[in-house]
Amino acid sequence: MELEAKLHEIKKPIMVLGTSSGAGKSLTVTAICRILKNLGEEPIPFKGQNMSNNAWVDWEGGEMAYSQALQAFACGINPSAEMNPILLKPQGNSISEVIHIGKSIGTTTAKNYYQDWFIPGWEVIKKSLNFIYKKNPNCRLIIEGAGSPVEMNLIHRDLTNLRVAKYLNANCILVTDIERGGVFAQIIGTLELMKPEEKKLIKGIIINRFRGDLSLFEEGKKWIESKTEIPVIGIIPWLNDSFPPEDSLDLIEKKPRFSNPEIKVGIIKLPSISNFSDFDPLENEKSLFIEWIGESQNLKKYDFIILPGSKQTIKDQIYLDNSGLSQDIREFSNSNGNIVGICGGLQMLGTILEDPYSKEGSKNYSEQSIKGIGLLPLKTTFLEKKITRQINSHSLWPCQTKINGFEIHNGQTKLDKTQNSLDIKPIFKDLDLGWYKENSGGGTIAGTYIHGIFENDSWRDKYINLIRKSKNLPLLNKKSISYKKKRESIINNLANEFDKYLNLKLFLS
Repeated sequence: MELEAKLHEIKKPIMVLGTSSGAGKSLTVTAICRILKNLGEEPIPFKGQNMSNNAWVDWEGGEMAYSQALQAFACGINPSAEMNPILLKPQGNSISEVIHIGKSIGTTTAKNYYQDWFIPGWEVIKKSLNFIYKKNPNCRLIIEGAGSPVEMNLIHRDLTNLRVAKYLNANCILVTDIERGGVFAQIIGTLELMKPEEKKLIKGIIINRFRGDLSLFEEGKKWIESKTEIPVIGIIPWLNDSFPPEDSLDLIEKKPRFSNPEIKVGIIKLPSISNFSDFDPLENEKSLFIEWIGESQNLKKYDFIILPGSKQTIKDQIYLDNSGLSQDIREFSNSNGNIVGICGGLQMLGTILEDPYSKEGSKNYSEQSIKGIGLLPLKTTFLEKKITRQINSHSLWPCQTKINGFEIHNGQTKLDKTQNSLDIKPIFKDLDLGWYKENSGGGTIAGTYIHGIFENDSWRDKYINLIRKSKNLPLLNKKSISYKKKRESIINNLANEFDKYLNLKLFLS
C-alpha cells in the first residue's frame, strides 16, 4: 500500500483508547478535533470499526456512525464514510449488518464475523486510510478506539484498537471513567495486558468525568504516574452538555433537561431503535419535556408521540402489538393526539408491512407480511436494495420551507389502494418522503422518511406551534435557536472545557 511507504511523512496521529466501553472516547475525540481546528491544524476523525444503529449518511450516500459525523463537524469538514470504514449495525440474535465504506455488503453472526471478515475488514481500513491521506496530505488523524483494547478473547481479531495504533505508530491516549469506580485497577489492568511494544504507544492518560475538587485527586495522579511511568495529561470534570449515546440502552435513563416545560413529548423506545440522534434538537427546546416510553400505558398525558426509526421493523411492530402499545397509540390517535413517525415509525403507522427478503426482522418470525398500526393508508414492502442519500427538498406542511436530512431504509412505501386514502396528503414536494392526515376532531398523524427532520428549525418551530395552538398556548413568534448553531455551541463548550484541563503539547510535535 502507498501509505505504508509514507508513514514517516505524515503528521503523528493521535489515538484515543478506553479502558472500557463508555469511558468517554467519542467525546474526547470530538473535543480534540475542535481544539486542533482552533489551533489551525487539519484534524480528521477516524474509527476503523464502529458498532451502532445511530447512523449518518454522507453526501455520496455512504452510511457511517453518527459519532464520526459529529467529530467531522467538530473538525469543520463534511463527514465521509472513509472516516468510519466498517460499521456494524446490530439486528439482534448476535447478527449484524456489515457496512464497508458506506455500502451494505451483507449480514453475519458474531462468530462468523471474526472468522470470515477480518482480512477483508483490515483491507478496507487500509484503503480508507490511503484515501484520507491522499486527499488530505497535511491532516492529522484523531483516531477513536472501540471498547477496550485488551479484550483477550478477541484481541487477535481486533481491527480498530492496537492494530491501527501500531500500523500508524500513533501517539495514544488512554481514557478512563472515574464515575464508574475502580479507576486505578482499570488503568493498571489495561496496561498490564498490553505487550511491551503496545504499552510504549501510550503517551498519556485521561481521567474522565471527575466530580468535586480536582486537587483531591493529586495523590492519585502521582500514584498513577509513578506506577505506569505515563503522565496523566488531563483530569476532566463532569460535563452537563452531552451528545446522544451510541448505546440505546442509555436512553431510558435520560433525565429532562429543562424545568417547567409546557409540552410533554413521549418517544416510543423500540427494542431495535435506530437513529435516536433524530431527537437531539427536541432535547434542546426549553418548552418540551421528553420522556421515553418503554411499556404499555395511557398516553393521554403526552401532547405528541414519536415513533422512531427501527433496525428491525417487523420485529418491533410485533413488539408493539404484543405489548399493547399498538392499541395505546391507536387510542391516543382517537383522542385527537398528535403522532409523528420517522422512517420505521412511518412504516409502522401504515396498514401493511411486507418483508419478502427478510430484511427487517421477519427471519425471526413466521410472518413475512403483517399489519401495521393502521393509522395511515400506507403499504410498505422491504426490498433488497437499501436507499441511502442526502435529502434537499421543500416541505408543504406544516409550513413551506427548505428541508435537509437523509434517508436510510429498505422499505418502499406507497398508498394502500385497499384503504380510503383521500384524506392523506404529502408533507413534501418529493411525494414519497412523507405523508400526514388530520383527525376530524383535531390532531394530526404524520410520517416521514427524513432523518434529521427536527434539525430544520423553521419546520420544527411550526410543528411545535401546531401543538401549542391545540393546547391554547401562546404561539412562539420568536424563532428558536438554530439547532446547528446550538450543536456548534456545545462542541465549542466541550472543547473549551477539555482545553482547560488537557495538556496536548506532547502530541503536537
